[in-house]
Amino acid sequence: MNAVVSDTWLDIGSVEDIPVRGARVVKTPHGCLAVFRVAEGEIYALDDRCPHKGGPLSNGIVHGRSVTCPLHNWVISLETGAAQGADEGRTRAHAVRVEDGRILLDAAAVGA
Repeated sequence: MNAVVSDTWLDIGSVEDIPVRGARVVKTPHGCLAVFRVAEGEIYALDDRCPHKGGPLSNGIVHGRSVTCPLHNWVISLETGAAQGADEGRTRAHAVRVEDGRILLDAAAVGA
């Protein structure tokens, strides 16, 4: 996804660029972020690394407000980045918002 910086928010693309219950990767100087769209249309962003073994969460299965890691089936909250159930760990969640159909990411997440 292409990014445009404005104030403290980074325009990373259209909501329509992300399939429902899917994800896209945004590359930053600090690593890759996974940007998710849930069935209800909400957008979430996490570091694209499972806290267990670093699996690519962007390749996981989105269900409700969670994503299941494709490597070892850890379930991660899209809202907080925390592992669910008996698993422990967390990946960093990033602030996002949607304006006029565009996804804006807090620029602090990418060091802009």
